[in-house]
Amino acid sequence: MLSEPFSYDYAPYQNRPKIVWPNGARLAFWVAPNIEFYEYAPPESPARSVWYRPEPDIINYSMRDYGNRVGFHRVADVMVRHGVRGSVSLNVAVCDHFPDIIERCCELDWELFSHGIYNTRYLYNMSEDQQREVIRDSRETIKRHSGQDLDGWLSPAISNGETTQDLLAEEGIKYTLDLFHDDQPMPVKVRSGKRLVSVPYMMETNDVPTLSFKHISPTAYLDIVKAHFDQLYEEGAESGTIMCVPLHPYLIGQPHRIAVLDEILGYITGHDDVWLATGREIAAWFEQNYYDAFVEWMKPFNRAAAKGPTA
Repeated sequence: MLSEPFSYDYAPYQNRPKIVWPNGARLAFWVAPNIEFYEYAPPESPARSVWYRPEPDIINYSMRDYGNRVGFHRVADVMVRHGVRGSVSLNVAVCDHFPDIIERCCELDWELFSHGIYNTRYLYNMSEDQQREVIRDSRETIKRHSGQDLDGWLSPAISNGETTQDLLAEEGIKYTLDLFHDDQPMPVKVRSGKRLVSVPYMMETNDVPTLSFKHISPTAYLDIVKAHFDQLYEEGAESGTIMCVPLHPYLIGQPHRIAVLDEILGYITGHDDVWLATGREIAAWFEQNYYDAFVEWMKPFNRAAAKGPTA
């Protein structure tokens, strides 16, 4: 068993190489709508229950189905109003089940990255060959339906395993959202030595943990997101930071919550020196301009860590 995470090195927040975003922006802002497909009767998972109640769990299935029928279009309309493109965390089965959603995403110039095939099929206990098949299926499906290359990855239900990041790099994925360890992009250690960038995908501003799991009110969620932005925007004056708002249309797209998203986007886009980006744009900028500098800067910290504690 691993004693600590193997896929990234320690990096203190102080005295890092300075990041400057395009046009001198101090903060890169991106929005990740999770467009998901939940199977009505998914295969049994040996790792965890898929539904909260015995099948058929009609209420939970249909509540999520609301996101693709109604919530998605409501969320997209608000994002368009503020000039914010989406980086879609996509269960790629949506391409076959709801092609009109994919058509609209492409019309809006939104990025599509993979969130697995179904949100009811996890990577837990999969062999490396099985995981490779999911990655390749995702790449081929997105390419076939949108013409886009697959650059980013978020494991379904964050069910990544010990070697998932290795496999992503080997399969040509450019960035991962499976790690939650920083407010700036970071190099990911993989066995092949290929480059893989960790881009912050923030659970603290994710509508599912806040609105659903923690039962935080929509107005309190608004305050949380604003405060999160304010702190990162202040720190971004010294070195560029990232702000991500992960969304789920079946939650934030409800009539009584959509005004909160409108206010969030209006607040953030109302600030100067904010780069409205996509996940792949952030990853590419970091990889091209700062990846090597961060790897070199972190070496002394990790040589010290490798020696272990001294008596």
